Amino acid sequence: MNRTELIQGNEACALAAVAAGCRFFGGYPITPSTGIAEQMVRLLPDAGGVFVQMEDEIASMAAVIGASLAGSKAMTATSGPGFSLMQEHIGYAVMAEVPCVIVNVMRGGPSTGRPTAPSQGDVMQARWGTHGDHPAVVLAPSSVGEVYELTVRAFNLAERFRTPVIVLYDEIIGHTRESVVLPGSVDVVDRIKPDVEPEQFWPKAPAANGVPPMPAFGDGYRFHVTGLTHDQRGFPTEDSALTGALMTRLNNKVDDHVDEIVQVERFMLDDADVAIFAYGIVGRSAREAVQRARTMGIKAGMIRPLTLWPFPDVQVAAVAEQVDAMIVAEMNLGQLIGEVQRASGGRTEIVGHLRADGEPITPSQLLTELTDRNEAAR
Repeated sequence: MNRTELIQGNEACALAAVAAGCRFFGGYPITPSTGIAEQMVRLLPDAGGVFVQMEDEIASMAAVIGASLAGSKAMTATSGPGFSLMQEHIGYAVMAEVPCVIVNVMRGGPSTGRPTAPSQGDVMQARWGTHGDHPAVVLAPSSVGEVYELTVRAFNLAERFRTPVIVLYDEIIGHTRESVVLPGSVDVVDRIKPDVEPEQFWPKAPAANGVPPMPAFGDGYRFHVTGLTHDQRGFPTEDSALTGALMTRLNNKVDDHVDEIVQVERFMLDDADVAIFAYGIVGRSAREAVQRARTMGIKAGMIRPLTLWPFPDVQVAAVAEQVDAMIVAEMNLGQLIGEVQRASGGRTEIVGHLRADGEPITPSQLLTELTDRNEAAR
């Protein structure tokens, strides 16, 4: 049965994780994500799960990988400096195809930066923080309700594609308290288990959808896990043909399902001459600015990606084809504006509205950008 609660974004994340089937959390306290750990330590024992505070973020990610290999849905939560420490193990999880969820509640940086200030400075790190050619799935909620929805979705995508999934929001969303309708149940996706006898099972044998089935340690199936390139047995190989096939499959299992993964909100774009591209908390300011602009006769609209990676190329190109200009609003010095320019392919003017001083971009600032452009166009 649905219920309405007044909760913070970090609380919503923990509640959603448990609802999605998460039964292991390994983490280390760090502002502004600590509220997630504080909730998980309360929720998991009653759900039959396990909470472990590790000695650091490196160990936290290692514990999450181990728990997932043992059959549990697993999650960790951190912020910028801890996210940096996790990168090697995130790459390991990609290569070994270990489903898990990493929540990064962004704060100002680099280094220690401003621990209690909001930022969107980890967007490119979420895509390219670990080395090598690898797929990345990154979700960006803009409200407490969306934190709940996208955390559930993150677990489902992780299980569906056997890959780490990152939930990326900032300090404001993490600490904002809003009234949210929590569903009595959610749709849950579980990893595919082998449908053959143990003696017929190969851990990385080709599968029709590109995602091999995944037994748990102890289920009786042969199982070898490595961060090295490997063959269908899971054992390391330096064979270039096998390496190429593995890398292609790892990337294609996400790239071939972009339409299933990518989500974008279009707001008042049907007749828009100018659009704001914004994500996360800035998307809320953009929506308000667009609504105010409309009352002034300015035909503004907004495109807001809920999925940052894979990047919504098709959707951005479609908006660029329609409008005279696209304003890219980010709480950083320009991490996605290059992607917007690339996807737009020269179809429209791209303008940056960037801020990296620890303060949020406000609706009034974006409205000024819209009105100034409107006046200049006259």
